[in-house]
Amino acid sequence: MTDRLTKLEQMLAADPSDADLPYMIALEHMNAEDFDTAITWLDKTLALDAHYHYAYFQKAKALSELGDDMAALEVLADGIAKATHDGDAKAMGELNELRAMMSQ
Repeated sequence: MTDRLTKLEQMLAADPSDADLPYMIALEHMNAEDFDTAITWLDKTLALDAHYHYAYFQKAKALSELGDDMAALEVLADGIAKATHDGDAKAMGELNELRAMMSQ
């Protein structure tokens, strides 16, 4: 386990309601190409904040890396719906861009 990952987990233990921390832990696992563990942490992020738009983006990427493009597209649809509802045009654009790339 990296020092950064250890520090993030310690910070999460101190503040388990901070959705940024499981997201950052997920990104560490994405960087290590441990996609199953990343998905687990992204699910924890979304359980804390269902409107964490970039968690949908990263979860879709992880699912795609695992070969489950259908599930990834479903996650993107959920993320796009949340971003649209929230009026987050930047997230909506990035989620749509990833969906378009995956749909080719």
